[in-house]
Amino acid sequence: MTPAADQQGRLVIISGPSGVGKSTIVAGLIQRLSPKIRLSVSATTREPRPGEVNGRQYHFLSPEEFAARREAGEFLECMEVFGRGHWYGTLFDEVRPSLAAGQWVILEIDVDGARKAREQFPQAVTIFITVESDQELEQRLRSRKTDTEEAILRRLDVARHEMDQANTYKYRVVNDKVESTIDQIANILTQEGLEV
Repeated sequence: MTPAADQQGRLVIISGPSGVGKSTIVAGLIQRLSPKIRLSVSATTREPRPGEVNGRQYHFLSPEEFAARREAGEFLECMEVFGRGHWYGTLFDEVRPSLAAGQWVILEIDVDGARKAREQFPQAVTIFITVESDQELEQRLRSRKTDTEEAILRRLDVARHEMDQANTYKYRVVNDKVESTIDQIANILTQEGLEV
């Protein structure tokens, strides 16, 4: 069954600093709201980590292929992250077919990517996920025990930049408990027109 034009899907942009639980929340939303909503799979030039599958966690592209596709205008948004030479981005063909089929698509991207995505999709539902305080964010990053001190400080610096952009999002949600945060965002999406 082909949806009518007024049943086209919508883009949902979810951002927030590293450590606020975005990936856990997005996974919970997908589990709860699928098949009406799906996560866009980003492309990257970094190498796959053990257990990662091309097309599932990321579309793993060579730097040359990524650059060629960028030059061809195939990215909704893309950027080099942390100055390490790795590029990340959202391909239009990850988004447009699903929207045309009436499916809503979540982009879990940073504030700079979100700004570029809103230029193409001004009707996107924008949600910024945060925590109660900077101290809580630092505690969450340290408790993961996955980063060096240098990486934690860099993530906190990036987080301050991202928090400064929170007011550019339509919704701001504090993640104090994952389940209640998922409930809150699911309610936002329903208010925005997602039929579940």
